[in-house]
Amino acid sequence: MLNLLKNELYDGALHIVSTLQAQGMQAYFVGGAVRDGLIGKAVKDIDIVTSALPEQVETLFPRAFGVGRAFGVMVIPINGINYEVATFREEREYADGRRPEQIIYTDDPRLDAARRDFTINAMFYNPINGELLDYFEGRRDLARGILRTVGNAETRFGEDHLRMLRAVRFCTRFGFEMDNAIITAIDKLKDRVRKLSGERLRDELTAMLTGNNPSGAVEMLQCLGLLVEILPEVAAMSGVEQYELYHPEGDVMEHTLLMMRHISIPSPELAWSVLLHDIGKVPSLTIGADGIPHFYGHEEIGAAMAENILKRLRFSKRSTAAITHAVRSHMRFAHVAEMRQSTWKNMMSADNFPMELELHRIDCISSNKLMGNYALLLDRVPLMEAERNLPEPLLCGADLIKLGLKPGPRFGTILKQIREKQLEGDLHSKSDALKLVQSIK
Repeated sequence: MLNLLKNELYDGALHIVSTLQAQGMQAYFVGGAVRDGLIGKAVKDIDIVTSALPEQVETLFPRAFGVGRAFGVMVIPINGINYEVATFREEREYADGRRPEQIIYTDDPRLDAARRDFTINAMFYNPINGELLDYFEGRRDLARGILRTVGNAETRFGEDHLRMLRAVRFCTRFGFEMDNAIITAIDKLKDRVRKLSGERLRDELTAMLTGNNPSGAVEMLQCLGLLVEILPEVAAMSGVEQYELYHPEGDVMEHTLLMMRHISIPSPELAWSVLLHDIGKVPSLTIGADGIPHFYGHEEIGAAMAENILKRLRFSKRSTAAITHAVRSHMRFAHVAEMRQSTWKNMMSADNFPMELELHRIDCISSNKLMGNYALLLDRVPLMEAERNLPEPLLCGADLIKLGLKPGPRFGTILKQIREKQLEGDLHSKSDALKLVQSIK
């Protein structure tokens, strides 16, 4: 019996299965819901598999719509929850390492299970009578803590190259051992992951980095030779030594992995900022006359590298800007005690500041453990909260034109000076600001 919480998610899925079975069709819960239910983990969604054809599903559930109609996949919305309902099918002749060239509907659940990736994801559960269909010993593999493919590993990975990365994610998520056949197949086929689209790589890697063991996932990707295929810039951090006084934890890769272990509440932007914050150290490495390694300008170099990686992985412009800014700015936290009030106020008022402050915290506790600047900024948070947002600038370009100034590069310099004095508390009104401009123009 599955340990599934009887909630609104379960009730909707049960309704779909009951309706289909009442019409003489087979219908089961499938995949992750069955796997997680067997090991007592929280179930976040429930997918359903059935012998009903897409048009039959649409007839029984008029609000259903197709998201992969060519593959027999329909979505049924119930109480704001979308349930994927797929028709039993066989898949043949994967020409592009992702999509099958031939789809054949079937009423045999075993044939449908045989096309799936891993044994732990190939089990079906009937919530009406408690029957578990487990054709490939997925339940035994769950109990043993081992990840195996359904059938031949090379065949499964040849069908969809992303399955090699999914194998890493499942092993690190559940703490499973990887079957030797999977390791052998990945060693043979690993270069094929370069054919995957940026979007698919992004989503799979983000799932690893925001999961419960991101450092383990990166280490396993490195060990299997997958990291150098998909993120060669990150793989290159391994073996890049750092000055022991500042980084007693080890090389750049070891420092980054340690940071991942210290992430408390992962978000995609924080996780990727951690992963990429020091990639610029590889090309910027120089060795001083005293034998000490230096990484001058690594934050600027790293920001440019991060932007290229994020564009390659098809990140949104917003996420690209946030992560790139975090990489470029992560060293400025070392100087907050010397910053002018206007500078740190501008820094702390930025939308991305909470994430960047957390990046700084993790960076410090994963290296020299000097937390003074972090504590200083925390002390300033109540002040910023009291002010909520920075005041609107006292002057704009139009005000300078009214004073008779001609637009040009000097505009920016003057407006910056006025803004700094405003934030320092030296200017309190627009008239004061105008008087100052008249005195310096």
